[in-house]
Amino acid sequence: MAPSASAKDGDGGDGGSKVLTVAVAQSVDSLSPFLAVRLLSTSIHRLTYEYLTNYDPKDNHVIPGLATEWKSSPDKLTWTYTIRSDSKWSDGEQATAEDAAWTFNTMMTDPGAATANGSFVGNFAKVTAPSPTQLVIRLKKPQATMTALDVPIVPKHVWEKVDDFSKFNNDKDFPVVGNGPFVLTDYKPDSYVRLKANKDFWRGAPKFDELVFRYYKDQDAAVAALRKGEVSFVAGSPSLTPAQADSLKGEENIRVNDAPGRRFYALATNPGARAKDGTEFGDGDPSLLDQRVRNALFMAVDRKAIVDKVFQGHAVQGAGYIPPRFSSYFFEPSAGQELAYDPDKAARLLDEAGYRTNGDGKRLGKDGKPLDYRILCHATDPNDKAVGKYLQEWWGELGISVTLDCLDNVTDPWLAGKYDLAFDGWSVNPDPDFVLSIHTCDALPATPKDTGATDNFICDKQYDELYARQLAEYDAGKRAQIVKQLQSRLYDTGYMNVMAYPNAVEAYRTDQIKSITTMPSDAGNIYGQDGYWSWWSAVPADSGDSSGSSSSTGTVIGIVAGVVVLVGLGVLFAVRRRASADDRE
Repeated sequence: MAPSASAKDGDGGDGGSKVLTVAVAQSVDSLSPFLAVRLLSTSIHRLTYEYLTNYDPKDNHVIPGLATEWKSSPDKLTWTYTIRSDSKWSDGEQATAEDAAWTFNTMMTDPGAATANGSFVGNFAKVTAPSPTQLVIRLKKPQATMTALDVPIVPKHVWEKVDDFSKFNNDKDFPVVGNGPFVLTDYKPDSYVRLKANKDFWRGAPKFDELVFRYYKDQDAAVAALRKGEVSFVAGSPSLTPAQADSLKGEENIRVNDAPGRRFYALATNPGARAKDGTEFGDGDPSLLDQRVRNALFMAVDRKAIVDKVFQGHAVQGAGYIPPRFSSYFFEPSAGQELAYDPDKAARLLDEAGYRTNGDGKRLGKDGKPLDYRILCHATDPNDKAVGKYLQEWWGELGISVTLDCLDNVTDPWLAGKYDLAFDGWSVNPDPDFVLSIHTCDALPATPKDTGATDNFICDKQYDELYARQLAEYDAGKRAQIVKQLQSRLYDTGYMNVMAYPNAVEAYRTDQIKSITTMPSDAGNIYGQDGYWSWWSAVPADSGDSSGSSSSTGTVIGIVAGVVVLVGLGVLFAVRRRASADDRE
């Protein structure tokens, strides 16, 4: 890769160039698509590299990406993709099937390269490129994700020079060679990421000349920057707070987009951190190994209060792992199964499990010491702190103390298993496999020193059996039912307590952005899409262009709190070096 010609401040541009600046509250974990898992990082990769397929911004159905078409053999074990001939890398070389084959083969043979997306290739038997426009993937057994391989395809001639994929972060030499709608030209950690429009992008060049993601540790400062016109768009962490959104409504030249999101907001319980070699590590409270305790805790969480008081209506109550926006896979527990808010029943369940209160009302562990749960929370996320205060109150009534461990970086204690519970969150893609895969036994780290694809060390044989069934099921209806069974198992075991599905609440300046695509187009998010539609389609306010870049460039703006949009389904953390709740894609 060529050396970088860095900008001095990361948000300036050449004279007369149109720059779209996005304020973000998240830092980059890695610019290597083999390692990145945070939403910001994976969003950048969607802008700089093509995937085999993409998702239509209107309704999430699969459409061509680097591949123009695909077909499977009668036994569903061989998939052949036709690779487009009009996609070039930004250094001028042709993008070919060999690049895709090399990307997948590298992930199949190098553990470091499999860090972020290894679950997609674990079932691959052989990948070849018989010609520049033909890619052939042979499977060990049927795999339902073959039209939803959310893996950035990288240029072989650049990446084959990398020595250690587990450590190479792709953040030293710029511009970075890619074939997406934007080219990554500069980066300063915890400051900015700068990209320029790829004028040769096969789908058409973006209308903004440059796109800059500027990091703000303080979300209020980001909102203030929007008011001053210093940034074009504010995404939040990952959303604006209700107070911030309300303060922006009615402001001149500012619009607030409030629509059903693709995320869930949850509490993850440490199930006893362990590695594939059987080694246990970490210091999770042993009481949480009892399902009755986990269920009791969740029965003492008032989800309605969280939606009403913390999110102030900009969310819907949670239950299953997949947000209601993805209707095909959306799960709701049956009446008899539901862990409904019932503090009295929760207290009785704790008593039955042998965790009784002493004369001071303190709930005691089996060692005779009062229970005091540590909850990992993100210092930059006001929702974590607000919900944490409610948990201190609700669980305090059960006789359990709660200590909030709010950190700028929760990665290290999380990977070390040094937590009792943690605020967790994921964005869900239009295929559920990835977000489901992070709870399988295969996702555990090989040893305590390694980093696995696991979200929080769950390993349940019944869950694994269901996961394998859904992955091999090509019938969409049957697969959806198995996915719901997976969520039901996850719900019953109590390792994951999904409290809410937050809306995407974000804002932009209409005197800088004339129009921009939401996903889904009727009512959806702008930041963190399953594709590059928003930033690729954005039309500068002074461009004189009212048509946008696609048929769906009109943005649906306004308050759509609680609306359930019927779309497809999907998901997102896998190995990788975990970033922590709401940090994943």
